[in-house]
Amino acid sequence: MKLYYSTGACSLSPHIALHEAGLAFEAVLASTKTHQLPDGTDFYTINPLGYVPVLELDNGERLREGPAIVQYIADQVPDKKLAPANGTLARYRLQEWLSFIGTELHKGHSPLFAPGTPEDYKPVLRQRLLSRFEWVNAQLADKDYLLGDFSVADAYLYTVSRWGQFVGVDTSGLPHLMAFKQRMEARPGVQAALRAEGLLK
Repeated sequence: MKLYYSTGACSLSPHIALHEAGLAFEAVLASTKTHQLPDGTDFYTINPLGYVPVLELDNGERLREGPAIVQYIADQVPDKKLAPANGTLARYRLQEWLSFIGTELHKGHSPLFAPGTPEDYKPVLRQRLLSRFEWVNAQLADKDYLLGDFSVADAYLYTVSRWGQFVGVDTSGLPHLMAFKQRMEARPGVQAALRAEGLLK
């Protein structure tokens, strides 16, 4: 398998999932600025939409969209329990979290990274994001991870929770979220993915 990623982007989530799963894969840096791979290949030939992550399977098929990719990864190693079994309510809880993180947190950051967003609109965006993180903080009050035990949803939450430092969303006052991030950063799979992307020395 090949994971096309960009440093620190949402592709960090499946990067973590792959390390947690212990699956063999090749990580290929795909710059979202130049849209070129290290060998000069035009990334648009890999993903016409131009963004990461993309997971290329051994048969050449490609999966886009992080929530789909991390569930695929989890299902390759069911014994690792990175996702609840298909068809269970717990699996739908996982999908509920993946959807929330994708639409409310991930996409909530997008205008703050976009150069054309009016400055006077940014405080509204920051406050909306902070209110969502406050809700997540409350959900983590009595558990270590979103579903109780670690799952691929935690990799996604951890990934987007790192972005506030770049766009002025301060979550340092949310103790349960901060403790969650510390727990995540103690995991060898998370450390391996951060190290591979040059985010951990």
